[in-house]
Amino acid sequence: MVHNVHRREERRVRPSGRDAKGFRTTKEKGWCDMNNSEKTMFCRQCQEAFGNSGCTRGGVCGKRPATAGLMDELVARLEDLAAEKEPSLELGRFVTLSLFLTLTNANFDDERLKTAIAEAEHRLGRVCARKRPGAFDEPNADLRSLKELTLFGLKGVAAYCHHAAMLGREDEAVYAFILRALRELGEKRTAEELTQLVLDCGKNAVSAMALLDAANTAAYGNPKMTRVNLGVGNRPGILVSGHDLRDLAELLEQTKDAGVDVYTHGEMLPAHAYPAFRKYPHLKGNYGGAWHRQQKDFADFGGAILMTTNCIVPVMDAYRGRIFTTGVAGYPGVPHVADRKEGRPKDFSSVVACAKKCPPPKSLESGEVVGGFAHDQVLALTEKIVAAVKSGQIRKFVVMAGCDGRHATREYYTRLALELPHDTVILTAGCAKYRYIKDVKGEIAGIPRVLDAGQCNDSYSLVRIALALKDAFGLDDVNKLPLAFDIAWYEQKAVAVLLALLSLGFRNIRLGPTLPAFVSPGVARTLLERFGLCGIGGVDGDIKSIMG
Repeated sequence: MVHNVHRREERRVRPSGRDAKGFRTTKEKGWCDMNNSEKTMFCRQCQEAFGNSGCTRGGVCGKRPATAGLMDELVARLEDLAAEKEPSLELGRFVTLSLFLTLTNANFDDERLKTAIAEAEHRLGRVCARKRPGAFDEPNADLRSLKELTLFGLKGVAAYCHHAAMLGREDEAVYAFILRALRELGEKRTAEELTQLVLDCGKNAVSAMALLDAANTAAYGNPKMTRVNLGVGNRPGILVSGHDLRDLAELLEQTKDAGVDVYTHGEMLPAHAYPAFRKYPHLKGNYGGAWHRQQKDFADFGGAILMTTNCIVPVMDAYRGRIFTTGVAGYPGVPHVADRKEGRPKDFSSVVACAKKCPPPKSLESGEVVGGFAHDQVLALTEKIVAAVKSGQIRKFVVMAGCDGRHATREYYTRLALELPHDTVILTAGCAKYRYIKDVKGEIAGIPRVLDAGQCNDSYSLVRIALALKDAFGLDDVNKLPLAFDIAWYEQKAVAVLLALLSLGFRNIRLGPTLPAFVSPGVARTLLERFGLCGIGGVDGDIKSIMG
């Protein structure tokens, strides 16, 4: 399995532990040890960074050192572009797409990265070594940590901006901020200045998520409460994973009379709640679970697979001949569906032809899950929610949004969800929901105990819901709501969401299963003191704290 890539690697830093406040950190000596001559790469942008320190001989995600090096080179060229070129709409598009290519589990195809680097060098007007230092060159551990926090947040913001742009929505102010921030990462800045840059990244993450929310709802309608089938039909199928709704829309239109069914996987599950997709009877249901289960899910499915964005993992022989990528997704040797040209939809005929040669999907499970609780749907229930809180029927809302992942420690989230008192309602978005959405049952005053707002970017819906409830209860501070945060992170979009919450003034967020490896001990202390951000602990103790 891919997660065993590093089991034999010797660790070169001291072991991780927890401090008195619950953070899982790496001891100061050895933290940010970038000079070990045996290292062929260094990457710690995702939660599964080896040893909670960094991947040095190959990524736990499956990324090869050569690929990691190309990604670092591309980021360096983008920082140079931001420093040397005037902001423009066209430059913003290129930079956001390029940053998205470097997101964890998005693209493993070196040729795509080389093409982006060549384009950046063409825009710079030179092919040579960079002229200025970048975020990774900062020698001070805490300043470098703040720069990395900004850079990885920018990657998440870029992903959301790119999705919105695919639907015709762009914000030049957000593009301008991305370029400004990339430029400042290579300049000398104080801790105070970089902390403000981190918060500015959070503000722009809010803008990017709002932009994408407007794009999705304008194109496909406001999500409504929807019951999603978990079973399979008797026709050949296409399984769509990733995050891109426009790709799914075009595929559904091209397959409506093709004699095949379409299924969602992972973060595509929320698509079922949009009115525009519900009109297609061959959108059959959801198959499988979160992204890290895809090797088994894809093998079992038996039909054609379309990966639209992250999170793709190393492709197995069991399905290599029937998987396709498109958009930013890429993997060596896997056929890639080309981008749109002259406003025309993508051509998914190769995917459809593959599906027609395959048997119907293998059944994994039966039943259904309920989704569609984005801000429009939940705000329609405001009066009912307020009444349930005032009557004592609902004692607490617990935000358990974010990412799922492979670590066994993530079983914590399943246990927490199942053991929360029955007068709590879970608000979720992202693939973290797969840890519990099929197991937490019941309603409170007609309100389901799990309200799924959608994809990771739909954490914006949770923000809007919280702010609306603050007003409904007549409160002057959102932190006075009966609301607790216990969220999981994996990749850079989750970093952007976290920074968005901090920029909006949300405090006392519990984050896990580990604190990011790129957060230095000094920055961790600042996050605790200024924002109350802390790590997860034991389930019993955390529930006691949440309910308190």
